[in-house]
Amino acid sequence: PDVTRPGSYARNCLIARRLVERGVRFVQLLHSGWDQHSNLPTQLVEQCKDTDQPSAGLIKDLEQRGLLQDTLVVWGGEFGRTVFCQGNIDNKKTHGRDHHPRCFTIWMAGAGIKPGTMHGETDDFSYNIAKDPVHIHDLQATVLHLLGIDHERLTFKYQGRHFRLTDVHGKVVQPILA
Repeated sequence: PDVTRPGSYARNCLIARRLVERGVRFVQLLHSGWDQHSNLPTQLVEQCKDTDQPSAGLIKDLEQRGLLQDTLVVWGGEFGRTVFCQGNIDNKKTHGRDHHPRCFTIWMAGAGIKPGTMHGETDDFSYNIAKDPVHIHDLQATVLHLLGIDHERLTFKYQGRHFRLTDVHGKVVQPILA
């Protein structure tokens, strides 16, 4: 990937590392156009090329500089994806995938995440959760925990009542913690 090209994801990873080095507490990277409802065979390959090596490079850079232990990296998209094709069944080059809210994949690194850990599993069709489900409240509780925040104590007042970000739910996903 060309890290010199302004606006490239690779360049943004480099800038993110530099921002973390300078003490910036929250950095968000975005790779636009990650929404293959069509042309999946072409677009997905290109977008993986755009993001895989730069994301790995960001992790390695943070680790080499001793910053990964205090930095949480979360990589995810807007939704899961079905395994079923979308589009003209007779033209594989135009196939896409629809949004899928039941099964969703993210990866996390640093800040107390156990390296190399996989948690959760789908059925053979990638349609339903088969093992170790993680509810969004559990994910939020885990991220807050990794940031040093007790999700049960962090509340905001609304209409005279104190609410938690994780509502009355949320358990830290212990098996993924180092």
